[in-house]
Amino acid sequence: MRSVRKTFGDSVVLRDVDLEVAPHTVTALIGASGSGKSTLLRCANLLEEIDDGAIWLDDEEITHPRADQDAVRRRIGVVFQAYNLFPHMTVLDNITLAPRRVHGVSRTDAEARAHELLERLGLGGRAGEYPDRLSGGQQQRVAIVRALAARPRLLLLDEITAALDPELVGEVLAVVRDLKADGMTMVLATHEMGFARDVADQVCFLDSGVVLERGTAEQIFGDPRHERTQRFLRRIVEAGRL
Repeated sequence: MRSVRKTFGDSVVLRDVDLEVAPHTVTALIGASGSGKSTLLRCANLLEEIDDGAIWLDDEEITHPRADQDAVRRRIGVVFQAYNLFPHMTVLDNITLAPRRVHGVSRTDAEARAHELLERLGLGGRAGEYPDRLSGGQQQRVAIVRALAARPRLLLLDEITAALDPELVGEVLAVVRDLKADGMTMVLATHEMGFARDVADQVCFLDSGVVLERGTAEQIFGDPRHERTQRFLRRIVEAGRL
């Protein structure tokens, strides 16, 4: 991202954001609610149109007016805090719909990939279930499988544990740890500070739409330089969340 600016009416949500994500790394976006984390992710996937600046994926400016937005989205996986699974479709059909309809993958190959991922994420016996028969943690893992089924270059995770009961958070975060070990490139917005500290290669602290501070997890959590970052993390520690 280069000088990305996004407004909603008179409200400036992202202010001249610069961000670079290296392949096979994890970038964590932290900050208070309303700081712009989710909007940044939505802009990265072209779900929101930016007002100024540019976004690049590999060597392509994906915000160029002539960019094929559908082709761009096929290279980026997104998992939201709401699972967004189709309730009338089985787990298997939820996962294979996009590969078959959008990517042109055969049903046989799409289902083989889905079964492989479900097995890997501990859901091997759930392919024929409907979403309402699954726990929240299981539904979120299915949403992650669905995003991975198309073999994305980049995975965006937006507060994926926010809707989960505390006892289910760990099982979803374990999946993200495994994806990091596999070298998946990820950008995640999270309120799980301990998790961000453990898995992120780069941490960006957002405040009022500005990337106020960025650095390694060790630097941001161990020696934050900006007073606003220090204050934010101090509140997190006092609340027992770090």
